[in-house]
Amino acid sequence: MTNIVGVRFKENGKIYYFDPKGLDLKQGDYCVVETARGTECGEVSLAPRTVEDHEVVQPLKPVLRVADAADHRQMEKNRAREKRAAEVFVEKGKKHKLEMSLVDVEYAFDGSKIIFFFTAEGRVDFRELVKDLASVFKTRIELRQIGVRDECKMMGGIGMCGRPFCCSQFLNDFSRVTIKSAKDQGLPLNPVKISGVCGILMCCLNYEESTYQELNKNLPKVGAQVETPNGKGAVAEVATLTGKIKVKFTDAEGNVTFDTFDSKDLKYQRPQLPRKEGKKKEKEPIQQ
Repeated sequence: MTNIVGVRFKENGKIYYFDPKGLDLKQGDYCVVETARGTECGEVSLAPRTVEDHEVVQPLKPVLRVADAADHRQMEKNRAREKRAAEVFVEKGKKHKLEMSLVDVEYAFDGSKIIFFFTAEGRVDFRELVKDLASVFKTRIELRQIGVRDECKMMGGIGMCGRPFCCSQFLNDFSRVTIKSAKDQGLPLNPVKISGVCGILMCCLNYEESTYQELNKNLPKVGAQVETPNGKGAVAEVATLTGKIKVKFTDAEGNVTFDTFDSKDLKYQRPQLPRKEGKKKEKEPIQQ
């Protein structure tokens, strides 16, 4: 087991583990830590605790101290600097006629570096811009081009559900979302209805995917032939959560009718799960 404390450097950023070094830290406290990019000050999101060794990437960087009044003043000073840096960035970007949109500015706690996060349609040659910014701020300048999902995470907003974006609230990392999740859940395959503000499939499609996959294992697929109390028919719709199946009947004269049944009242061929192919065992060499 390893002692850790979870620290977050941005309100909706990722939680990083550090060695608490026996300090009395509580959730909501601020502390100064040693990171790969220098000294930083962040908020304690997870109070000191022990976790399994495999959950930690060794060696852990240490917590240097609990943030004092001077550290808080430094953080406020950096926030003011970031606003000024954003104004200069936009001004210099227009001067160099660069098609890029500034998303966020991050000042290193010790002032050793400024990071500008931006979006652009394609690759941008910002070498001259970096030189201009370095001449103004007299420190190291770093520009990072981010995608639309990262932009939404940083900017925040309200989704179509009426709640704040998941990515700006609690998602630390983005998971891959596929159209299969929408199909499994019987959602309309209309990009407008299943895409987030970022224009990519909504992250929440993954939340119930495992439940739908488990339930769909024992339900017939749309178009499958089933035996019902009223005779044979074809599955027209499947309500996965309720287990209700809408069946289409076609008589000898071509007339079509529909009726709904509980899945347990139907007889049908259970969906066959794909078989996993294992590695073939190599033949042992013959001993001469």
